[in-house]
Amino acid sequence: MSPNERRSAGLLVFRTTGECGLEVLIGHMGGPFWAGRESAAWSIPKGEYGPGEEAAAAARREFEEEFGHPAPDGAWVALGESRQSGGKIVTVWAVEADLDPAAAVLGTFTMEWPRGSGVQREFPEIDRFAWCTPEVAAERLVKGQRVFVDRLRDLVTGRCGPSANDGS
Repeated sequence: MSPNERRSAGLLVFRTTGECGLEVLIGHMGGPFWAGRESAAWSIPKGEYGPGEEAAAAARREFEEEFGHPAPDGAWVALGESRQSGGKIVTVWAVEADLDPAAAVLGTFTMEWPRGSGVQREFPEIDRFAWCTPEVAAERLVKGQRVFVDRLRDLVTGRCGPSANDGS
């Protein structure tokens, strides 16, 4: 990892429903910029890390900061990396769990708002979580994170076997 390279790591929680149905847990980004927006305003719980931290440890830390509870137990499945439009490299894992979005204890950040006012205000990093189908997540997630839902869907579909894919 070069010192100038920006990296983030995250954890995509998922659950299966019915006959190989899939839902992912994503969060609506907090703060004034995202207020009132739905399309491309949601994120996988993730955050930046530096050269002294392992990506998986950062994913675990960021999940706990944003959801307010430790990352769920279970086998983590690597969903790989993706370079975002701004150049940041994001690494994501998936873990199967059934969490209650209403149980989230939202982490916060402080920023000057309104800009130029000198007033510091606190906002939630993520202001709410929700379970979404991959189709809904494709509309809600920021563009650069949609690839991880596609990769997860491919893995879950493969786990269901060929009969789930061909309708037989």
